[in-house]
Amino acid sequence: MGPVRGFKKRRKIEKKPEENASASGSSEKEGSLDCWDELSKRMNGLQSPSKGLDKFKSVFNISRRTFNYICSLVKEDMMAKPGNFTFSNGKPVSLEDQVAVALRRLSSGESLVTVGDSFGLHHSTVSQLTWRFVESMEERGLHHLQWPSTEAEMTEIKSKFEKIQSLPNCCGVIDTTHIMMSLPSSDPASKVWLDHEKNHSMVLQAIVDPEMRFRDIVTGWPGRIEDWLVFQSSNFYKLCEKGERLNGKKLEISEGSEIREYIIGDSGYPLLPYLVIPYEGKELPELRAEFNKRHSATRLVAHRALARLKEMWKIIQGVMWRPDKHKLPRIILVCCLLHNIVIDLEDDVQDEMPLSHDHDSGYHQRNCGSVDIKGVHLRDKLSLYFSGKLPP
Repeated sequence: MGPVRGFKKRRKIEKKPEENASASGSSEKEGSLDCWDELSKRMNGLQSPSKGLDKFKSVFNISRRTFNYICSLVKEDMMAKPGNFTFSNGKPVSLEDQVAVALRRLSSGESLVTVGDSFGLHHSTVSQLTWRFVESMEERGLHHLQWPSTEAEMTEIKSKFEKIQSLPNCCGVIDTTHIMMSLPSSDPASKVWLDHEKNHSMVLQAIVDPEMRFRDIVTGWPGRIEDWLVFQSSNFYKLCEKGERLNGKKLEISEGSEIREYIIGDSGYPLLPYLVIPYEGKELPELRAEFNKRHSATRLVAHRALARLKEMWKIIQGVMWRPDKHKLPRIILVCCLLHNIVIDLEDDVQDEMPLSHDHDSGYHQRNCGSVDIKGVHLRDKLSLYFSGKLPP
């Protein structure tokens, strides 16, 4: 499988999160709690049902409400495939059990054997259940990762970005992180995946909205590929070049002076008519230094989103031992979908996690240096806007 790029809409129309979530009546909620009672009894370290209920979030990194919604998403697919999975005591593995196993594997990053032992399942069963879940989620959950489709939605995004550091008409922040892999030197592909910091890694590029939601991702490329090359390979870039993305309303910032829609990124990206990067240099004029300050503070949204992604879904946080390079992009995608679902359902588990912006420790900035004159004009207009020196 090649790199995961932009996503086309599926033919099936998915229900909105609120519709699916509210479809669970009180009896269904009580049933889910009973399932958790049974599950907590089976899992090592969660022997007490009453205490287990309090530990649900710490075990799965999501609330029970979000868990129920995810079960509703994958139910049709996972129940359609007869698996005849059973626990070591002979009891059949229910839908909730299957989802719990998969989420535990993704959220903890623990080995198949460790997860299997905690549930009373063989490690091969954990592998099968996790992959069934991934296959279903990448189809059923895809509506949670989309570029804004309406003017009203984009207007709200722009407004929230402007509240951060007053960047007007900004539609997103782009950033890249590395998913670490451990490959033996005997692996023929070992050198291909060796990046500039001498680690084996896969790239994840994301465009993030002001609420840390992923709006577009690209993954699957070796970590040695430069950020700007990953971007230029993306469907997002191609749409922008054809005038089909970031082509909404221009904003008048002074009489006779307007700016188009754009995203921002660091110096690893080119300066383009729709992608604004900071000014380079150490001792910058006050006007440019002020722009860089606001630009940098706004970019923290993407840093925090990627850090939160890796913190909540630890399967992509640490070093993965000999991962399947064809399956890994799909696992990364599903982790991004789960990240967005937590935000879309306003799961309060995210409020309980510390905000970090260190998602790529040990990696140094590699500058692109490519400049488009229209991008120069846009950036200069923005810096003048902040200084109040634009003509009235």
